[in-house]
Amino acid sequence: MRRSDVERAFQATGTTGTTAARMNFFVPLCIHAIIHSRYYGKESRLNFAKQHPIIVICSILFLALTGLTANVWIQSQQADSGRGWGPSATLVETTPAYQTVIIDQIEAIGTARANESVLLTAKVTETVRKVNFEDGQFVGKGDILVELTNGEETAQLAEAQATLDEASRQYNRVSNLIAQKLASETQLDVEKTRMQTAQARLDAILARLDDRLIRAPFSGILGFRNTSPGTLLTSSTPVTSLDDISIIKLDFAIPENYLSTLEPGQEVIAGSAAYPDQFFTGVVATINSRVDPVTRAVTVRALINNDNRQLRPGMLLTVKLVLDRSPALVIPESAVIPIQDRQYVYVIDPQGIAQRQEITVGRRRAGIVEVLSGIKADEEVITAGVIKINPGSKVSKKSDRQGNASS
Repeated sequence: MRRSDVERAFQATGTTGTTAARMNFFVPLCIHAIIHSRYYGKESRLNFAKQHPIIVICSILFLALTGLTANVWIQSQQADSGRGWGPSATLVETTPAYQTVIIDQIEAIGTARANESVLLTAKVTETVRKVNFEDGQFVGKGDILVELTNGEETAQLAEAQATLDEASRQYNRVSNLIAQKLASETQLDVEKTRMQTAQARLDAILARLDDRLIRAPFSGILGFRNTSPGTLLTSSTPVTSLDDISIIKLDFAIPENYLSTLEPGQEVIAGSAAYPDQFFTGVVATINSRVDPVTRAVTVRALINNDNRQLRPGMLLTVKLVLDRSPALVIPESAVIPIQDRQYVYVIDPQGIAQRQEITVGRRRAGIVEVLSGIKADEEVITAGVIKINPGSKVSKKSDRQGNASS
């Protein structure tokens, strides 16, 4: 078969154009020539090689390429299987068992209340003379907030003071006369009574004057101002509100079946939608003496320090009442395999074989399970790929596979 014969064969079969198309025709032809050359003698095969060197060279290249491809495929299979021929290892993820603190707690919803709260009003019906505060102002105990008109009481005070002074002089004069035995004890008693009466009248006028001053009964933050100078106030007219929010009283309800676990001093952790990334801690101060017969719950009051004044009365807070804090050995919940009434996990032995291990579980929390027995701290358990393996399965940790790939 000469080159011209090959070209005529291409033209006869319509195999013209791309190299790939010609190879689709030429490779089978080479294989056919190699197979049939074994029926010729040695001399014939040598003549064939001399007459058709292209076919021989292409056949050799084809066989070499086929062997190289097969070798690459075998090596890739060996890499995937981890060790030579055989079933490939299942890729899994593991997590070590670790120690943490589990909190036993009760969750509830509570309402914030001020430590002290009052709606300020006037004690008497009188006109406002002066207002000494603004909306939302912080005031101290005893600060004068509103002054009412007091002209009549001021005049009466001056009169009562003069009467008291005169009665005091008369009492002192009679006392001196008694010392000289020029007056009787009866006269002294009369003057003493007059002086005491004048003092009582003075005190009464001072009290009426004080009633015309509205003071802060304790330190706190004022609400909105509801009065102005010239307003006629009565005992039912609200002037403003005053709240002591340095400490917040948090009231929340707990089901009665938890009553035996409640006691003053327990830790409370509160959260608010207004501060989603912040928590407020306090302690239980009081447990109500009565259980609500409708809700079958008991009201608990906790105290929360609020020096920064972030919490306000009336706010809705989520409450976590901490009953106990204890250390525990935990694993991810995804590692636990329940079979009937028993619990198992998969561990990996030194040979890379998955072994099923029975464990005893305790408390469960979000995403984790307490392990009472069966495994030790830092012992790794399979957390991902559990459904793809059985006891005795060959496994490969994801971290190991990634390390081999990078190296």
